[in-house]
Amino acid sequence: MGGIVAVGDSGKESMHIKPVEKFDFFHDERVRSIFFQFLTVLVVCWVVWFLVSNTAYNLEKRGLSFGLDFLGLVAPFDPDFKLISFTVGVDTYGRILLIGILNTLYVSFLTIIGTTFLGFSVGIMRLSSNWLVSKVALSFVEVARNVPLLIQIIFWYSVIYAVLPRVKQSLDLSLGAELAFLNIRGLYIPWPVPGDAFWMTIAAMLVALAGAWFFRRWARRRQDITGRSFPVFLPVAAIIIIFPAFVFLITGSPLAWDIPRLEGFNFAGGASLPRAFISLLMALIIYHSAYLAEAVRAGVLSVSKGQSEAALAIGLRPNKVMSLVVIPQAMPAGVPPMISLWMNIVKNSSLATAIGYSDLVAVFMQTSLNTAGHAIEIVGITMAFYMIISLTISGLLNIYNKRVQLVER
Repeated sequence: MGGIVAVGDSGKESMHIKPVEKFDFFHDERVRSIFFQFLTVLVVCWVVWFLVSNTAYNLEKRGLSFGLDFLGLVAPFDPDFKLISFTVGVDTYGRILLIGILNTLYVSFLTIIGTTFLGFSVGIMRLSSNWLVSKVALSFVEVARNVPLLIQIIFWYSVIYAVLPRVKQSLDLSLGAELAFLNIRGLYIPWPVPGDAFWMTIAAMLVALAGAWFFRRWARRRQDITGRSFPVFLPVAAIIIIFPAFVFLITGSPLAWDIPRLEGFNFAGGASLPRAFISLLMALIIYHSAYLAEAVRAGVLSVSKGQSEAALAIGLRPNKVMSLVVIPQAMPAGVPPMISLWMNIVKNSSLATAIGYSDLVAVFMQTSLNTAGHAIEIVGITMAFYMIISLTISGLLNIYNKRVQLVER
């Protein structure tokens, strides 16, 4: 029922009648939205259950097992490259899965770092007023992004590495110190061997990083209040370097190095990165950095030229104009393509199977499938891994994207 309210105004009364609100299930927007979302979830769950149960029933009729029990079976092969130990005849397909995941994440992580630095550098070079620098950057972009990635991977593996020397004529990358070697088989580098007290140095590094973060935050707040910039780079570098180094020295330098040495027909000791890994890493970095360079260039060009001119007019140096004025305003336009690029890096790493790198696809979806069967489970696990990693990257970068978005008044 409606209510009647009398309001006095200079001796006059006006009548306001409130309309009666009726609840209608099919026309209430909020209820309808929740209902259809719930209905969609039920349909999706039913489709998944139908597919899984139907597949399990058909496999059972054919005498084939369905499930993840095979992950506990002993794997009869040894991956060529692994970050954790593996013993043939003892370890299981579950450990093979872990090795494939770690190898994929390892090359993807290094590719993302290399792509980000190289892509930003080439993107800034594209905007250089120096004709030679800009044309070299343009040539790099046009060549790298117009040659298919698979061809670039095979090029690095078959052509570039073919000109490298044999093991006994390895290139000494340490300029005579005999610490790092490169040959046709791969790269051999020293490997750290931490002592018992090395954890104190790691703890000191974490404390130094936290202190540097708080110092940088204090300097930024001080600048917002006073308008005066405070030097940050040198104090932060000193905090990160000096304190952990001091702890490292007073604890007796608890870190040794395992140096690679030539023994017979190959190197022993240290750490080795196989030919396939380096070829894949270089091809992924070069290919994806070309796309990132164009995204960076587009983001910088989206910033009004008047912003740079105003910054120069108040006395900022060109490098400060780029780092303090242009790039912060270009990030909202550059982050969305970066999200897609990082996701593509992880997915494109699956092309490693073409040159024999032991990624997830090679050791799990190929070798494990051929030896253990269970095609549906193995393919499903592989698809789920790439989907989870892609969604994780997308979620984290979307959070960062919201933070760098410009807030309009």
